[in-house]
Amino acid sequence: MLVRARAAAVTTTLPGMRRLWRGGGSWAAACFPLGRALLDVRGAETAVFLQGLLTNDVTQLVAGDGPPAAAALPRSLYAHALNVQGRCLYDLILYRLHESPEEEPHILLECDSGVLDAIQKHLKLYKIRRKVNITPCLDLSLWAVIPGEKAGDIASSLAKCADQAPILSPDPRTEVMGWRVITKKGVNLSEIIPGSHVGNIQDYHRHRYKQGIPEGVKDLPPGVALPLESNLAYMNGISFTKGCYIGQELTARTHHVGVIRKRLLPVQFLAPLPTDRIPEGANIVTEMGKSAGKFRFGGGELGIALLRLANVNEALYLNSGGDKVKLTASIPEWWPKTASK
Repeated sequence: MLVRARAAAVTTTLPGMRRLWRGGGSWAAACFPLGRALLDVRGAETAVFLQGLLTNDVTQLVAGDGPPAAAALPRSLYAHALNVQGRCLYDLILYRLHESPEEEPHILLECDSGVLDAIQKHLKLYKIRRKVNITPCLDLSLWAVIPGEKAGDIASSLAKCADQAPILSPDPRTEVMGWRVITKKGVNLSEIIPGSHVGNIQDYHRHRYKQGIPEGVKDLPPGVALPLESNLAYMNGISFTKGCYIGQELTARTHHVGVIRKRLLPVQFLAPLPTDRIPEGANIVTEMGKSAGKFRFGGGELGIALLRLANVNEALYLNSGGDKVKLTASIPEWWPKTASK
């Protein structure tokens, strides 16, 4: 049975989100229907199964530190699945559907819809004889909710319509991304949240690119991206104490060495660029022509790029079709304050 998050747990981040979300507007919230897929994973060995495949500590979703109640369990968790070389395959958000540790574990996996089949094959490859059922969830829709200047108690609005919007969770990556809401297929979330409206999905992508939040295979190419360079630790997506999982060795070694010279950063161009004409992994160079990193993806004048931190404050240029297009990079405000040092 689907369940909803507690209202109190999601209203505490509003001041921070208002400070960092500069989308403006006099509305309560913008509701963005996301085209990402949901995969239903349930069974007695669900947590143990996922624990060996993902970067984060999945046992948090089935065994809280407090008393055996749903209040002690987080509603959602961010994680990546890695390959054996320690490179990112899929970025995932996990949602807890069971109400207490006593119930059979039941988790939804949010993923890029373009790799849904690949993720199912990946999971079933390691399933072997575990008591786990893996099926696509086609009767639910996923939304992102970003609060506006006049955001009220959005959680209470959704709590009154739990039959239509059964899952409400703060985005586990960072508070600047607002909430994730799962509704029944066909529900218009803007009709549930007073004063809200359905936003253009391009505005959602502009918001996350401005904040440097990667999402999906365009930003995180499977088998190419490294988790720590992709800011997984900053986005609460990795546990360094959970024990072994596929791809853990390189990730743990990099963490303990403590040197990460390149990271995904938000970039901005002087004018919108036709991203479909920019080759994948296009080089970004300094004014002197020295390599500074690679462009990943973007929209309009905003995008995300893997850059050397030493070059962030320099004049940078994207090599596009023989031309050099100037861009600027920035350190996101939501990063830990010691991150840019």
